[in-house]
Amino acid sequence: MWAAAPLLLLLLLLLLPLARLCRRGAARLEPAGRAVLITGCDSGFGHLLALRLHRLGFTVFAGCLCPGGDGARRLQREAGGAGRLRVLRLDVTRARDVRAAKELVLSHLPERGFWGLVNNAGISTFGETGWLPMETYEKFADVNLLGSIRTTLAFLPLLRKYKGRIVFMSSIIAYFTLGNGIYSMTKAAIEKFCDALRLEMKKFGVQVCIIQPGNYAPSTKIQPPVSAEEIWSELSEEEKAVYNKEYVQERANFFNSILSEGSTNGNEVVDAMVDALTSPAPKARYMVAKLKEKALVFVCALFPTVVMDSVLSYALSK
Repeated sequence: MWAAAPLLLLLLLLLLPLARLCRRGAARLEPAGRAVLITGCDSGFGHLLALRLHRLGFTVFAGCLCPGGDGARRLQREAGGAGRLRVLRLDVTRARDVRAAKELVLSHLPERGFWGLVNNAGISTFGETGWLPMETYEKFADVNLLGSIRTTLAFLPLLRKYKGRIVFMSSIIAYFTLGNGIYSMTKAAIEKFCDALRLEMKKFGVQVCIIQPGNYAPSTKIQPPVSAEEIWSELSEEEKAVYNKEYVQERANFFNSILSEGSTNGNEVVDAMVDALTSPAPKARYMVAKLKEKALVFVCALFPTVVMDSVLSYALSK
């Protein structure tokens, strides 16, 4: 059996593109009468996606952390008031909010049922490992990782029933880190959760897709500019004994320079999210990034760790 494995793998690699081409020739999904729930719609990708799906004809449930906030009110105005777009309170760290969201969706399901769940809500911050307290690690795990899992588990019965789609927001930062290891940690974990879920859901006709954006900080505002003074003021005395203000300032300047280079066109990522929800043959992963970002991922995935460490260490030294 194992002796034939390389031949079978080669055959599979040759047939997969043909199978995908045939499936892509099929008609795209008809959005009318299908519901999609999106988390994190106050701003950024979630906000843009909610409006795009609404224009396409989906019934959209837009989960917002602050349903009375500026972002949620703007979303309702831009969608033209009530109708197929409903804004709801959804803090993915609160099981009560998730249950209430499910009840709302069930009570307002359109004729074709529940089609998609987009786990978009997320937070980001900067800081070397010892600079951040345990409470911050717990918060990030709860929002970026457990929040997506919590919402997914609640809606799995509906997704299985209607053979729908689940879309997760990851990042190329799942492959490497440059000062935001806490964010990388949660994205790497969600990638593995999705890998397991994707295989398990195939037998139910449910497809699972991962979106991997590059640096889109200016278009999403997920990561505001870093203040060296604030970082220093929050460091423990033990960390202050190891680092100095100059080092913290250098790291903050480096990270801020990366943020400023990010893309301002969030619709590039939304295009991938829409394809994941509507294509007859969605990809398992959509990497939406600049060429140099993709090259960094390539090096990280295929080269020995020592090579990647050298590349990143060089970047940090600059």
